[in-house]
Amino acid sequence: MSLDAFLALLVYAFVTSITPGPNNLMLLASGVNFGLVRSVPHMLGISIGFLVLLLAVGLGLGAVLTAFPALHTGLKIAGAVYLLYLAWKIAMSRSLSGKGETDARPMRFIDAAAFQWVNPKAWVMAITAMAVYTNPERPFLSVILIGMAFTVVNLPSVSVWAGFGTALRGFLSDPVRLKWFNIAMGALLAATLWPMLR
Repeated sequence: MSLDAFLALLVYAFVTSITPGPNNLMLLASGVNFGLVRSVPHMLGISIGFLVLLLAVGLGLGAVLTAFPALHTGLKIAGAVYLLYLAWKIAMSRSLSGKGETDARPMRFIDAAAFQWVNPKAWVMAITAMAVYTNPERPFLSVILIGMAFTVVNLPSVSVWAGFGTALRGFLSDPVRLKWFNIAMGALLAATLWPMLR
């Protein structure tokens, strides 16, 4: 992979990692509701889970889904249902962590990593990256380089969203503001399905 191609890949990884999508909206809500430190497992789960998905797509899973469209459709439906469930949980959250909601907790590492497999944006990012930036003459090395590019860029990008949410905690400590923020985040998270399911 040429230096120009690798730099273009880094830009693609940054833009797709930093822009709004299911992961970043959930991290924004997690930062508000639980703070930055308690959101770290969620951030790590996203980054590592996406890396595993990316490598799997690069090493042949994308071809399997193309060959079996019903499997791809089933994955989309499962992802949509799970994403709507998460949107509902966020929208119904009514208090900041530590202020009366004892059963509330941030997303665990394993949950965030597993979510990448049903996250429509993650699939689009992974398939596009592999289709555009893989060198057919050196496919394995290309897949590794693409994985490295996303590893370098993804965690800092998603951390920005949790950090921004944490910065909003003081403003959203008012229960009415928090209620409407969480409803808005739940609605936006559900809305991220629209372009993916058309």
